[in-house]
Amino acid sequence: MPYQNVFVEFCEQIKSSIDQGTFAKLTFAKTMGDTELKNIYVQLRHLENGAYDFALNLRYKTEEIEQFYPAEEVFTALGTYIRNPFTSVVLFTTEMDLTFKVNKKGAGSLIEQDPTFKHASPAMLEIGKRNPAH
Repeated sequence: MPYQNVFVEFCEQIKSSIDQGTFAKLTFAKTMGDTELKNIYVQLRHLENGAYDFALNLRYKTEEIEQFYPAEEVFTALGTYIRNPFTSVVLFTTEMDLTFKVNKKGAGSLIEQDPTFKHASPAMLEIGKRNPAH
C-alpha cells in the first residue's frame, strides 16, 4: 500500500489519541542515510484559551529548532518529512505504541506494540482538566 494512504491512517490514530486523552508524544527517528536532521519530537502544547497546538523540536547535528503548528496544519507539515529524510515515526500513547514505517519501495505499514508510557503528556493532562470531554 502506498505510504501516503497509511500515513493518513496514522494521522487519524494521532487525532484519536488526542480525543481520547491518551497521547504522550510523537517521534521521528529513522532517517534515510546520514542527514543533518536527526530527530523530530512532537508534543502537544496547551494554550491559555483551552485549545492546543503542536510543538515540533527539530534536532539537527549542530542545532535545535522549535516550530509551532495549529492542529489543522500540523499533519501537512509532518508529511513533508516522510522519506525526506524519515522512514519511521512512532506515536506513543498510554494504550499502545504505533509505528509508521516506509520501506525502500515506498510502501507504508503500521506496527502496534505495548505502550512505553503510562501517563499522557502534561499538555494532554491539562487539556483533560479544562475539557472533561477529553
